[in-house]
Amino acid sequence: MAVTARAHTNIALIKYWGKADAALMLPANSSVSLTLDQFYTDTRVAFSPQLTADTFSLDGVLQTGAAVAKVSRFLDHVRDMADMDLRAQVQSVNHVPTAAGLASSASAYAAMALAASRAAGLQLDHPALTRLARRGSGSASRSIDGGCVIWHRGIDDESSFAEPIAVNPALDLRMIAIVINHHAKKVSSRAGMAETVATSPFFPAWAQTAEANSQEMVAALAGDDFKLVGELAERSALMMHATTLAANPPFTYFQPGTLAALQLVQTMRAQGLPAYTTIDAGPNVKVLTTAEYVDAVADQLARHLDNPITICAPGPAARVLQEETVDD
Repeated sequence: MAVTARAHTNIALIKYWGKADAALMLPANSSVSLTLDQFYTDTRVAFSPQLTADTFSLDGVLQTGAAVAKVSRFLDHVRDMADMDLRAQVQSVNHVPTAAGLASSASAYAAMALAASRAAGLQLDHPALTRLARRGSGSASRSIDGGCVIWHRGIDDESSFAEPIAVNPALDLRMIAIVINHHAKKVSSRAGMAETVATSPFFPAWAQTAEANSQEMVAALAGDDFKLVGELAERSALMMHATTLAANPPFTYFQPGTLAALQLVQTMRAQGLPAYTTIDAGPNVKVLTTAEYVDAVADQLARHLDNPITICAPGPAARVLQEETVDD
């Protein structure tokens, strides 16, 4: 079979930043995220005996070198699970800026995990599918599901998986993405994490606090306390970025526009609008608010910032779009 799947990006409310086991992609702490409806990746995977090597195209451009090697390493996990050695053609289209801190790798590898496993004839249960996605990109485990999701830290491959969590309907969350810079970041998430783990004296405290904050966030989402949800999310993001400033050598993903957006949201909040920021490994800022206030928040952002903004609601789970029978 050739299978096309779609998965949506997710933005972590409690961040994942740093691995406990790089080979298995086990995180140093659990994390909690919100899947977004407006950003997604479509990926088609077709295994064929006619292929002598894996091929990978992104947004219609045939990739070479490290990009193909990374996809092939991921597909090796699928081949091992399916007990086969066929090569594959992989075609991905990102409906989200790539490598800019908007979670394109999460949607990309979640879509690839679903498409490749189905194309290989596997019918993975939910935990197994999230674990497979994790092997491509840790945060991809959270993009298998819609809404809010927790990725459990775990201690081994079996126990590190993601699952959806309950959200009080009264919260009615919304997230506004502010694109400060859509270009690929200079320090990849993977490289930034590794440097932080190896050199930042803040990292042990970060991992310990983030693990506790994950459980606090699960409880906060089940309740009806947006203020607590927002405070936990904003603090988690700023703590994560503090670890990079303490790395050796120090580095940051912030740009002037990032700081301007942070300051604007703090001003808006002081004036009575419930809004909180979160930032992944990139300069782009996401603003967490609720459906009741999202238009007012978006209006203020558009009025004071000269950056594109996108209003997002909670997004759906990964799904198969098409299955085709391909000739040998």
